[in-house]
Amino acid sequence: MDQLDLLPEDLKVSPAFRTSGTVDGVYRTVAADDFATEAIKALEVTFEGIPGDRHGGFTRKSGGREPYYPRGTDMCNERQISILSAEELREIAARMEIPSLEPEWIGANIVVSGIPRLSLIPPRTRLVFEGGAVIRVDGDNAPCRIAGAGIAAHFPEREGLDLAFPQKARRLRGLVGFVEVPGTIGAGEAMTAHVPEQWIYPRA
Repeated sequence: MDQLDLLPEDLKVSPAFRTSGTVDGVYRTVAADDFATEAIKALEVTFEGIPGDRHGGFTRKSGGREPYYPRGTDMCNERQISILSAEELREIAARMEIPSLEPEWIGANIVVSGIPRLSLIPPRTRLVFEGGAVIRVDGDNAPCRIAGAGIAAHFPEREGLDLAFPQKARRLRGLVGFVEVPGTIGAGEAMTAHVPEQWIYPRA
């Protein structure tokens, strides 16, 4: 019997596929207590993420994104790497009515171009880089006021940009993930997203 015959009649399954883009730039935090990042030539990623980076490490402390745990609970670090889309950064800037939105301002680690709707890529997707490194997507990165403040600092003449960012950047803020295979990632190399089968889990 075909496995598809075992599925509920109303369950639609989208098959797995691949889509490719290009790495435009790589970044790391300047200091452990600084949210902003700076451009570098090559990004070394290990099972701990980016060694010495603000978001590196096997574990992290829970925060406002995890209301189901007491704040400060040790948990697996599934948010080691921040991946942004060059096209989506331009769209956010247009929505916020600012000349540009630089990836360093909001803590980017990797910026890619050529992959449509990057922020909507589903969990479990494998981002395979030309040099051999692989990042597993945990999910989309919800925009927050902290990142908004990083943008607002560059436009002191504008009020409310810190609050505007969470509104205007929803589902455009990129992805977070963890290192599945260590390696080196550099600007100009190809990246292929291996998107798994997808379906909407129905309510009982």
